Amino acid sequence: MLVDVHAHLDWKDYSEDLDEVIKRARENKVVSIITNGVNPESNRMVVALAKKYSIVKPALGLYPVDAVNLSEADLERELEFIRKSKPFAIGEIGLDMQELKSLNEQKAIFIRLLEIAEKLKVPAIIHSRKAELEVVETLETMKIKKVVLHTFMGKLKYAKRAEDNGYYFSIPPIVNHSDQMKALVEQASVSHLLTETDSPFLSHERGKRNEPVNVKIVLDNIAKIKGLDRKEAENIIYANYMKLF
Repeated sequence: MLVDVHAHLDWKDYSEDLDEVIKRARENKVVSIITNGVNPESNRMVVALAKKYSIVKPALGLYPVDAVNLSEADLERELEFIRKSKPFAIGEIGLDMQELKSLNEQKAIFIRLLEIAEKLKVPAIIHSRKAELEVVETLETMKIKKVVLHTFMGKLKYAKRAEDNGYYFSIPPIVNHSDQMKALVEQASVSHLLTETDSPFLSHERGKRNEPVNVKIVLDNIAKIKGLDRKEAENIIYANYMKLF
C-alpha cells in the first residue's frame, strides 16, 4: 500500500482528467492522497475533493505567500473555517524566505496555524523553503510533535536536528535526480521517511506534470538508497504513515 502525503489535486492541471489520475493511483496501490490547501478557495476545493473521492484526505492550510496577503478579518474567517472543518492534517503551512523577505508577519500566522494543529491533534505538513532553521526552531519552541517536513532542502545538520525531534520527511519524485534529496534519504532513518509527490509539481521527469501514482518512483529510490527490498520499504513507509496519521 502506497501513500502520497502531499499533493495539490485542486490545481488547474487536473481540471480535464482528475478521474483518470485517481484511477491510475488506485490501480498502482495508492491508498491515500493527502491533498493540501493553500488559500481560502483552495481549501474549499480540497474539502469538496475529499467528499468526492474516498482516497483523498483533506489537509487545510495557508501557504506563506497566500497567508500574508489576507486581511486580518479574512485570515480569522479562514482559521475558523479550518478549525470547523476538522481536517486530516493542517497544511500546507510554513515559512518561505525565498519569495518573502519579512519573517515576522508570516511567522505569526504560521504559529496560529500550528496552534490549530495542536488543538485538533493532527499533523502539520510544513513548507520551509530557505527558512529551514527558522521552521525547526519555531516547532521546538512550541513543542510540536506531529510534523511532516515536505521536500526539506535544508542543511543536513538541520535535518538531523529535525529527526531527533521526531519529525518526518516526505520525499518527492525529484529524489530521482536531486543529489540533495538523495543525501537526505541516505542520512535519515527509514522510520522517519514518507512518500509524497507535490503534484502537479516536482516530477521525476523535468517539465512534466506530476501525479500521485509517482510515489512508486519515490519508493523505488528509497529502497535503493537504503538497500532494502522494495516490499520491505513499502511496508515501513506505510507503517510510518499509520503511526503519524
